[in-house]
Amino acid sequence: MADLFDYLHWRGDLRFSQVAPGPVDALIFSALSYLTLGGSVTERPDIPISLREASEEFFRDVNTEKRCRVKTDLSLLMAAAETERFGNTLLLQCRDILIPEEDTQFAAITFLLDNNSAFIAFRGTDYSLTGWKEDFNMTFRESIPAQLLAAQYIKEISERYPMPLSLGGHSKGGNLAVYAAVKSDQIIRDRIQAVYNHDGPGFTDFVMEDPAYLEMVPRISTIIPQSSVIGMLLEHREPYTVIKSKQMGLLQHDFYSWLLDGPEFVPMEEVTDQSKFLDLTIKEWLNGMTIEERNEIVDTVFDLLSIGNVSSVFDLIHPKNVRTYLKTLTTNGELRRILSEEFMSLIEAARKTQMTLEGKDPQSPGLPDLMV
Repeated sequence: MADLFDYLHWRGDLRFSQVAPGPVDALIFSALSYLTLGGSVTERPDIPISLREASEEFFRDVNTEKRCRVKTDLSLLMAAAETERFGNTLLLQCRDILIPEEDTQFAAITFLLDNNSAFIAFRGTDYSLTGWKEDFNMTFRESIPAQLLAAQYIKEISERYPMPLSLGGHSKGGNLAVYAAVKSDQIIRDRIQAVYNHDGPGFTDFVMEDPAYLEMVPRISTIIPQSSVIGMLLEHREPYTVIKSKQMGLLQHDFYSWLLDGPEFVPMEEVTDQSKFLDLTIKEWLNGMTIEERNEIVDTVFDLLSIGNVSSVFDLIHPKNVRTYLKTLTTNGELRRILSEEFMSLIEAARKTQMTLEGKDPQSPGLPDLMV
């Protein structure tokens, strides 16, 4: 079966004015937003530059691997830039914000297409500890800084470029796209043709209960792999499409593993039993906590992880930092108590979930073998 690179090879000679953008094109734009392009795109954000030119500038830098999420992103940029379909697309308003002290990680970029429309792509969570903490803050805050920045970004772009808009993103980027659409003024929402959420988490009631969300639902395309975990988090009221991945478990969050049949993702009937189990367990666990308790556990965990010289998730497994965490847990009884209680709460949520799935009374005692 095909992947994103096969799609570029197969459809790359057709401009958007010939074949309108669809879900796979949206994913490619979302993937490109993970790159720190720099150069003219960042230095002169108001002046459009073609993806082909931006790619040429990017690869003149010998340190390209430091400006990407994974090496495959580099291959995607090169492949997309060489096509007629993406290479002539104009980039502008590249924005990249990281403010650790405010738990803020946000990035977005706008693509002007040759069919006189614009696609706004929001970056998902990067590898910074800040970005990961901001994600966890979604579970107890009405909004996170990146969501507010996404809504402001849409407002600015819509004022400068009065054309039809499409929005999209992968992971947290998909969440930002939906949030920005819902929280935009009516005059902006009327111009939004489609919103693509590629395996991004849902929302709390603050968004779910907004009438603008129900208005946008018919235009929201949520796509998740069959073993989705991230995309099943929190609440979704829009329908979602389950697709096939060549990876297993959490690794299916990697969109390079998603399989295509021509211009469409390969559909699956439903998510796996493991995905359902994890989804229901996490929801049961969160529902057992107050907003204040959710805040406390997130702050507690990330305060612990920030003790060492940590700026990215890769630093977490450094032996020196691991030793620091273990020493802290040994000497800090209150911290150990909080984490132990929440771990046991998570185990209890898993027990109740499995018994519910088995048609048994979750209030009865006993801990069956867990599915994971």
